[in-house]
Amino acid sequence: MDGCMDRAIFFRIVRRTLFTGHLDPDQVTGIGAILDRSETGQAGGPSGSAHPVPYDGRWLAYLLATVQHETGRKMQPVRETMAATDAQAIARLDRAFSAGQLPAVRVPYWRRDAEGKAWFGRGLVQLTHRRNYETMSRRIGIDLLADPDRAMDRGTAVEILYVGMETGAFTGVSLADMFHAARTDWVAARRIINGRDRAVEIAADARAYHAALEAAGHPSFRRIATS
Repeated sequence: MDGCMDRAIFFRIVRRTLFTGHLDPDQVTGIGAILDRSETGQAGGPSGSAHPVPYDGRWLAYLLATVQHETGRKMQPVRETMAATDAQAIARLDRAFSAGQLPAVRVPYWRRDAEGKAWFGRGLVQLTHRRNYETMSRRIGIDLLADPDRAMDRGTAVEILYVGMETGAFTGVSLADMFHAARTDWVAARRIINGRDRAVEIAADARAYHAALEAAGHPSFRRIATS
């Protein structure tokens, strides 16, 4: 048991309730990196975002559920379409666009620009479009414009995840808007990332993570019990 909670209990529960009885080493490492970041007490780097200490269990549960959905349960940074390479991601998106499967897309944002860089989705949450890479570069203090593939680095991807969801950088809606003393809205929290896409399913997963955090003795629950 570490200073924050019993991770053995936490992983035992999520393995059973969220991963059909099995977690591979990459999934464990990815989840561990997200848990680690919640314990650092950092304030979101240059963005100045602040998170509660101890970290709000609802926030952490929703972060984990979001990553489970956005990465197709891999819990590691991924390229859009789950492609193995940049070229494969571009080709898959081109095929989908040509087939009329991306009706909301007017300009193919994934195609390489004059510098040969492509701005399709990368990371634990799908950071897309050059302007969003530029915004996140400023907020986390890492130059993603020089090398957008840095969003595939696990440490960078975790920072993008936290800063984006804590500050509302993705859509203007933040974790603090959805989870505070007077509100716990697991379904509407999907607005932090992407409107209502699979909001009910992600909410159910977030509740399961929340229950696992409580059972493992996450300090946010100890604070509630003694307040």
